Amino acid sequence: MGQINQEIFVCLDCESTGLDPKNDRIVEIAAVRFTFSKILQKFESLIDPECEIPQISQDIHKITKEMIQGKPKIKEVLPELLKMIDGHVIVGHGIGFDIALIAAEAKRNQIPANIEKQPFIDTLRLARLYGESPINSLQQLRQHFNIEPEGAHRAMSDVIVNIEVFKYLSKPYQTTNQILQVLQKPIKLRAMPLGKHKGRKFDEIPIEYLLWAERKDFDQDLLYSIRSELKNRKRGGGFEQSASPFSEL
Repeated sequence: MGQINQEIFVCLDCESTGLDPKNDRIVEIAAVRFTFSKILQKFESLIDPECEIPQISQDIHKITKEMIQGKPKIKEVLPELLKMIDGHVIVGHGIGFDIALIAAEAKRNQIPANIEKQPFIDTLRLARLYGESPINSLQQLRQHFNIEPEGAHRAMSDVIVNIEVFKYLSKPYQTTNQILQVLQKPIKLRAMPLGKHKGRKFDEIPIEYLLWAERKDFDQDLLYSIRSELKNRKRGGGFEQSASPFSEL
């Protein structure tokens, strides 16, 4: 891989019936093959998932059963999409979910796919590394970098915004390899990104909550941040202090 501004990437986003990549179905896919200077190819399609779309998912992406009537089924569009992606670094926000969704659909329909073996860059993790945006959602990053909005939360509008966010987040790096290498290591988060202590610094969170959270199936960055804080407290005697309700008196 050469200079990042000469590389060809594919930015990808799927809308789905839910958040379980093994059991949920794709209802829309958008992908853009691009370099830092131009867009080379676009792919966009609504998909008939051949099942109900739960209301909670419709509320997010606004895709209804009426909209997907008569649209292609996933097996009809997946070969073309996989061909477009093949051989390029995949970019996306929380892209591991989209890759898992596509891989599961390919397996279900017996379509050969190497997507899980391809290199990818998760712009959510790149934003955590950048660390200057208070919230790392795609829309918050768009506002942080003063990127023009692209309409509703739909696959192609998210992809277009994601590409521009990626360009900003990539500025400290000369090559794609530099980004891939830095993302191999877990990233220490500045604050808890979810749950009842969302937004709080890790050193402000009660020890009991951290010990509970450490056993959950969170992503590598969050688990690393939780375990780093637990180690700090153990080293500084914080375990005993935090366990005592009178430690602050």
